[in-house]
Amino acid sequence: MGAVLISPVELREALADKRVRLLDVRWALGDPDGPQHYLDGHIPGAVFVDLETELAAPASPARGRHPLPELTQLEKCARSWGIRNGDAVVVYDATGGMAAARAWWLLRWAGIADVRILDGGLPGWEQSGGELATGTEPDPEPGDVGLSPGHMSVVDADTIANWDGLLLDARAGERYRGEVEPVDPRAGHVPGAVSAPTAENLDGEGRFRTTDQLLERFTSLGTGPVAVYCGSGVTAAHQIAALAAAGIDAALYPGSWSQWSNDPKRPVAVGAE
Repeated sequence: MGAVLISPVELREALADKRVRLLDVRWALGDPDGPQHYLDGHIPGAVFVDLETELAAPASPARGRHPLPELTQLEKCARSWGIRNGDAVVVYDATGGMAAARAWWLLRWAGIADVRILDGGLPGWEQSGGELATGTEPDPEPGDVGLSPGHMSVVDADTIANWDGLLLDARAGERYRGEVEPVDPRAGHVPGAVSAPTAENLDGEGRFRTTDQLLERFTSLGTGPVAVYCGSGVTAAHQIAALAAAGIDAALYPGSWSQWSNDPKRPVAVGAE
């Protein structure tokens, strides 16, 4: 796997030297205003990507709140963003990569080798002196990228139920423990999962922690093959990006808690494990 992150300084250098397709993936649970945030200010040349409609299939209790999109639909979207075969892609948001990592994971899964997350996101870009553009951008020339599935590991609920390794729950600790559950039908976690809140991948400035810090974090949680879930398969991708930055491969459970908690046959654990 290639590099996971790119700094604002490295991005400016890359934009000067070669074709880079920039994707603005601003989304947060409970915040439907990503398109307006983009219009208010974005990195020049970036294309806005709608997580709900372009990086996910329609929600359902059986599949979860953000199922993986069909490959043909993802390829259609990627071409509409102007991605061509061989392009480098950089994704960003304004929340430490929590949403942008979904695009990173999907495009890696679909076979695009050079996809990186802008470390620090839009705030880091601005703090480093990067300029912003407002309003709309010209529609990009349609791309010709060809996608193929399976370049990142995926596991389903049955596999997770019998996981022989380290299963990480990337949600906030209070959701893992079952103290609160703002969106899904049951509170708690998959039995045997270890709490590993995604927010702890970041430092106080919204940047990923160092490789050594991430490696220490994850190796302290357990051993064996690693799988990750969250609420709906979005922030779990951030966890997988952090693991990849530390040199650890991990599988994504896309349905995550939103799928698991909707199936009454699936057991639920509460409290700390």
